[in-house]
Amino acid sequence: MENQIQDTPERRAFYEKIDGENLSALWNNMAALITPEPRSPCRAFLWRFDAIRERMIEAGALISAKEAERRVLVLENPGLRGQSKITTSLYAGVQLVMPGEVAPAHRHTQSALRFVLEGHGAHTSVGGERTRMEPGDFVITPAMHWHDHGNASNQPMFWLDGLDIPIVQILDASFAEHLDQDEQPITRKEGDSLARYGRNLLPVDLRRASKSSPIFNYPYTEAREALEQMKLQSEWDPCHGLKLRYTNPVTGEYAMPTMGTFIQLLPKGFTTALYRSTDATVFVPIEGRGRSKIGDEVFEWQARDIFVVPSWKKVTHEASEEAVLFSYSDRPIQEKLDLWREDRGNA
Repeated sequence: MENQIQDTPERRAFYEKIDGENLSALWNNMAALITPEPRSPCRAFLWRFDAIRERMIEAGALISAKEAERRVLVLENPGLRGQSKITTSLYAGVQLVMPGEVAPAHRHTQSALRFVLEGHGAHTSVGGERTRMEPGDFVITPAMHWHDHGNASNQPMFWLDGLDIPIVQILDASFAEHLDQDEQPITRKEGDSLARYGRNLLPVDLRRASKSSPIFNYPYTEAREALEQMKLQSEWDPCHGLKLRYTNPVTGEYAMPTMGTFIQLLPKGFTTALYRSTDATVFVPIEGRGRSKIGDEVFEWQARDIFVVPSWKKVTHEASEEAVLFSYSDRPIQEKLDLWREDRGNA
């Protein structure tokens, strides 16, 4: 039971006095600062990709990728409006690159992930290497790596951007630079990073300072094949179905130091056990249909929709068709700080 602090004229006078000296009394705020369990303004919500796509096409007629630098519609959590946050610690937006466009080269402290939603034939260049982007691919832009995007196809290209912008803001550690040309020089053959690091092999004298994976593109075809093979064993986690995390092949840690990324399969008719965890999580179904109960709300989803589960909210997922879901959260940070907690089935 929270301690009830009595209010007296003498105490009010004291509080007014110390307020002018940039001081405050902890005993008046402790219950709000150190809570019995997470109390987040982040709310469960679902964005329909079809609706986002329509607005993005409108934006494509209003502003070019070069003028905008990044033509993106930010997914603002309804409990965090005006802050460019999908959770209290993470950012999300949907980016559009039209045929023939280039989103010009820049780099920044913030780490970024791309999860491809629609289109074929576009590319991202990272650190002098170009990688093609296909639906379901997970592409990394590590901190302070030059990156630009281009679309040589005849169709618009859409992907989800996930960044650790709020985390970098909290730490006051943001730096950004622009290249003096739209596209960075390509100095490495396409597929080089995957060949060097993505085949259970590593260069013999590897020395890397970056905490991010040296693989820039984790193709969906490979992740899907792994899940399909695992189905044969029929070992289903009651809370997750089949769930894998993307890893850095150099360290075995998460692929990115601030954001954990995951892929999971739910067979048709599967309903997960009740689950909650402290890492608020952004989900993107790439195949199938289903519904998720988050707290007392039920959200019906289909491929390419985007929804968010806040910290410590009870959640169950039910697949009306076989479904594959990509997700990301700040779990790597929470684990390193001994903050991460989960509740499996007792939530």
